[in-house]
Amino acid sequence: MRLRTEVVSENAYMELPMHLKSNDFRVREGEQVDLKEWPTRVDPMYASDDEYQKLLRKHVKALSAQQELLYASDQYAVLLIFQAMDAAGKDGAIRHVMSGVNPQGCQVYSFKHPSATELKHDFLWRTTRDLPERGRIGIFNRSYYEEVLIVRVHPEILRAEGLPGDQKNVWHDRYRSIVNLESHLDRNGTRIIKFFLHLSKEEQRKRFIDRIDQPEKNWKFSIDDVEERQYWNDYMRAYEKCLTATSTRRAPWYVVPADDKLNARLIVSKILVDTVESLELRYPKATPARRRELLELRKRLAK
Repeated sequence: MRLRTEVVSENAYMELPMHLKSNDFRVREGEQVDLKEWPTRVDPMYASDDEYQKLLRKHVKALSAQQELLYASDQYAVLLIFQAMDAAGKDGAIRHVMSGVNPQGCQVYSFKHPSATELKHDFLWRTTRDLPERGRIGIFNRSYYEEVLIVRVHPEILRAEGLPGDQKNVWHDRYRSIVNLESHLDRNGTRIIKFFLHLSKEEQRKRFIDRIDQPEKNWKFSIDDVEERQYWNDYMRAYEKCLTATSTRRAPWYVVPADDKLNARLIVSKILVDTVESLELRYPKATPARRRELLELRKRLAK
């Protein structure tokens, strides 16, 4: 089953069964992405707020158990990448989905505008420093993908990076660098899951108004948020090209309908649990020598 709609509209909607599969949201390698064909809202996986809480707790509990196995087996790392337009719910998804994970096994990094020092390095440098080690889950709230998204929409940023040559093939080259990096990481045990939270322009407008009307949310809003809305179509084209060029079998993109925040969190958590469970993690088995050592220690403790 593919997640598609024949209705081409800004706020595409599609009726789907409540029990969805992760692959319903996956961008296949080599697929040409047209975001008008990907809905920003689908039928909810939950019938009530209580059921939403029950499903989320179930996913969080399963993820917590898998995170313990991930740490104990010490073979794999997991990297989650979240990209989206402003107000799509990245922070909330990260906070709720990861609520049951041991903080010692999880690292969250948010990448804003690069510093002067970071601009002196290649575009992958600042994020590479923060890749998760084996046994841990790393979360990038925005990432190196900003360099083929916001930088593509605002070419003046690219000019400020001081790269040599005319850079006529810069986007193709950066896509290739990203795919090569992710392939390298995968070969060395880092599983990468990439989420694009697909928000409609109308829903973003409503959330911006909500941030203005509710004093406790005023801090989330700035004039820059409104200014960026005028580039909406440019951003959609940049995302389409990015998803098309960089979604691979081993490091896939998932387009998550984000107009319903609760549903988006359930979808993200389901994809994450399914991916980590597919690693078939096991607790390490003790060698015969280690077992003998443990039995001897047990004897000493029994005295």
